[in-house]
Amino acid sequence: MRRSHHKDGGGPHPPRLRPPEHRVSARAIAHWAIEYLLVWGLAFGLALGVAAWVGDSGWDGVPGWLSGRIGWLPYAVGAAGLLMVTVAPVWRYRVHRWEVSADVVYTRTGWFSREWLLVPVGRIQTVDTQQGWIERMLGLATIEVNTASHAGSSEVSGLPVGVATRLAEDLAHRAHDLRDDAT
Repeated sequence: MRRSHHKDGGGPHPPRLRPPEHRVSARAIAHWAIEYLLVWGLAFGLALGVAAWVGDSGWDGVPGWLSGRIGWLPYAVGAAGLLMVTVAPVWRYRVHRWEVSADVVYTRTGWFSREWLLVPVGRIQTVDTQQGWIERMLGLATIEVNTASHAGSSEVSGLPVGVATRLAEDLAHRAHDLRDDAT
């Protein structure tokens, strides 16, 4: 049995992907917390309305065991929402990273399962910068790096506006230059 060794001299296993060099802005935590608060606030309001409606209506469409416990629904939704608003943005910040090298855009995303995405600069077709109203309020932006393949496209959210603008311009110029060199 023959074992292959890699250039790093580390034995038969390929080197592990390292985290990309840059974190997104710490203000992204506030951005994501506000987004989650809006979604979970709406869910809490709906749960409160459903609990009040089912509890007062005596509706037969709900099994008896559930109608007696429907008052707990807003508490359950509120607890889940509180957890998402306080924990998820910090967790997301710790995981989301990005890096641009001479030939690739490298991102890492995910919560429970991680996704490492390497987009070759030569494959980039468009680079878009966008800002939602919460991002504008916090001075953040998102860049979208698009390729011909949807699976090859990448997004980096939570960047300071200046960084996102410079990065989008730089990537667009590099992708254009690489296409010109190939023709």
